[in-house]
Amino acid sequence: MSERERLIELIKARSYKYSERPFRLSSGAYSNYYFNLKQTTYSPEGLYLVGKLVFEKIQELGLKIDAIGGLTMGADPIAFAVARYSYDMKTPVEAFVIRKEPKGHGTMSQIEGNVKAGDRVIIIDDVVTTGASTIKAINVAKESGLIIAGVIALLDRCEQNGRQNIEALGYPFWSILTVFDFGINPKN
Repeated sequence: MSERERLIELIKARSYKYSERPFRLSSGAYSNYYFNLKQTTYSPEGLYLVGKLVFEKIQELGLKIDAIGGLTMGADPIAFAVARYSYDMKTPVEAFVIRKEPKGHGTMSQIEGNVKAGDRVIIIDDVVTTGASTIKAINVAKESGLIIAGVIALLDRCEQNGRQNIEALGYPFWSILTVFDFGINPKN
């Protein structure tokens, strides 16, 4: 079994929920299926698989980046996993976190991590539906002078134009998995 297949299995077991009574999504929409990927990305095996698969996607795409990060909390474990795996592969990539609001004390920073203006970064997110949280991360990163090489989602729900909303800003978008990997067709 490939790492990708194992990640799908792990998500099915830990993170995927289906109910006749719809779940309210962060976008405000309702859906009969829900993915709480933190149940997977916070696990030891999930961290390993996510770090490896996202790092390998970055390598496969030939992206030269300094760091990876996104809006807290969904992006955090993915960025940390990629940073850790990249170190093992002797191609270190820094991790960073974007707070939902600037810190109210000290440096007043909205970005935490070893990144600076001019660094090339990937914006990462766990689940993309409308792309709103990813776009918020993109805007904060841009305002901080980071150069966004692209966006990677662990899971694209393939609905509510998330991919299209991100690409409309001029950023390439890739996902590791889509809902189709779980036998879900959002068009139905």
